[in-house]
Amino acid sequence: MLILLPPSEGKADAGTGRRLDLARLSLPELTGAREEVLTALVALSADGDEEAARAALGLSEGQRGELRRNARLRAAATAPAGRVYTGVLYEALDLASLPATAQRAARRSVLISSGLWGAVRLTDRIPPYRCPIGARLPEIGALSAYWRRALAPAMDAAAGDGPVLDLRSGAYAATWAPRGEVAERTVTVRVLHEREVDGVPVRSVVSHFNKATKGRLVRDLLTAGARPRTVGGLLSALRDLKYPVLEQPGVAGRPRLVDVVVTEL
Repeated sequence: MLILLPPSEGKADAGTGRRLDLARLSLPELTGAREEVLTALVALSADGDEEAARAALGLSEGQRGELRRNARLRAAATAPAGRVYTGVLYEALDLASLPATAQRAARRSVLISSGLWGAVRLTDRIPPYRCPIGARLPEIGALSAYWRRALAPAMDAAAGDGPVLDLRSGAYAATWAPRGEVAERTVTVRVLHEREVDGVPVRSVVSHFNKATKGRLVRDLLTAGARPRTVGGLLSALRDLKYPVLEQPGVAGRPRLVDVVVTEL
């Protein structure tokens, strides 16, 4: 099973180990693309035109420190990606407290989308950075379009022959859309919050708590030792873990969309 996660805007303040070495990252076929994006990001952040750089990266005036950090990425200390990302999803996943067997499964199964790296595994050592998928970089253009061209072969290979659980947010999901047979093995998840309004159950899409629910969902799958070989097996594993799963009508050659309904946030 391959589990796809979005990155987080929240990141660790600093790395703790050796400098970045692109050649050591997973999915080595992405090394050239990563080098191009990294070069463009560092150049933009160090250019001196702070206003233009902040606009390109969607930063506020109070976030100018992110530019200084980006400008030093090649010399910055790194940490495993699973520790660099610190947002709501990763807090709910709480990798450090997982049992050893679940941590090994996470290292095998999880890929994290990234505007800078394309995709990384939890153990890949990267420095904290700021490069959202909505950014436009000199010589690169829109990152979403750039990675859409670069990612497909690597992601198709990473998908293997098992199910793919796609928990990425929309902007990151657009960088790789599985096709054909891989798409039919892919499950995308939408989290719905059910509550009563005037005695009538009402379901709505949530945002902040959507991330927390997805983090808990992945944690539960890993802790349970789930190793589904098919989409049906994956959905059964979720139901066994007491997640209410509602399947949407399937479309041939497209990922399966399922709703996970929660009553508590």
